[in-house]
Amino acid sequence: MEVGFPEPRMNRPLSDLHVAVLMGGLSAEREVSLNSGEGCARALEAQGARVSRIDAGRDLANVLGGLIRPDVVLNCLHGAWGEDGCVQGVLETLRIPYTHSGVLASALAMDKEKSKSVLRAAGVRVPGGGLFDRREVARGHVITPPYVIKPNAEGSSVGVYLVRSADESPVAAVGADGWTYGEQVVVEPYIAGKELCVAVLGEATGPRALTVTDITPTKGFYDYEAKYTPGGSVHVLPAALPAHVFEAALREAERAHAAMGCRGVSRSDFRYDDVNDDLVLLEVNTQPGMTSTSLVPEQAAHVGMSYEDLVRWMVEDASCPR
Repeated sequence: MEVGFPEPRMNRPLSDLHVAVLMGGLSAEREVSLNSGEGCARALEAQGARVSRIDAGRDLANVLGGLIRPDVVLNCLHGAWGEDGCVQGVLETLRIPYTHSGVLASALAMDKEKSKSVLRAAGVRVPGGGLFDRREVARGHVITPPYVIKPNAEGSSVGVYLVRSADESPVAAVGADGWTYGEQVVVEPYIAGKELCVAVLGEATGPRALTVTDITPTKGFYDYEAKYTPGGSVHVLPAALPAHVFEAALREAERAHAAMGCRGVSRSDFRYDDVNDDLVLLEVNTQPGMTSTSLVPEQAAHVGMSYEDLVRWMVEDASCPR
């Protein structure tokens, strides 16, 4: 039986909209998602919207279709299930306008190895390496160190390890029984240099990159703690880079957004080897964080777009199908 929802009318003022903010969810990034969702919910309420906060679970279709029946969904879920096309498929089935990327782009971006194939075909420079059985990685060095190990389908640097030299032992945790991030892991050569990111807004005229941020963790590696702990990293924007590198990062992020079929907001993460003048795109995030330490709101503010402006733009951009 088809569920009847109003046609998308995102030109309506926020004060006339009922927005369901999806947060929490089932992934390892649950806490980040709760923070992102709460920030967005408050920003919408400050602008007069009626907001329902939804801690999304596997009963999501019943909650949205039977109890909540919103005009639009703001998806603040991160990681598996909420960011990989599953929830997007539910929203498409229910025909509810929603934010961020659709089913295909979300699923593709969450699979690091497959997304690299698409980006490489579009002319975007991406890391080497590949997929390996996690137990093989735990037994020995599958590529020459230094290298990075990461789950193929997680975000927020969950389950990421850096092996700096051949003298270091392989990462036993990757082969342990308690490992929950998939049987295969991505192993890529470590790229020395600067950690950069670029936020992109998918506007009607095409993707628009905002600026480039240079990220320096205060304690070594840019891991989960560095990303989400206040003071865990230092953000410099606009990044102090040679002009040709700055411009290349902007254009590569826009190219990646388009190649992956992203909608709404995306964020591309780069490494720049300033010794060899080598810019490499690591991955595209289709639902970047919206916390107090997140990079996209910071870049938006730099170009004159407040947090509330950004959240309103995302809701106004919502549609179905995506």
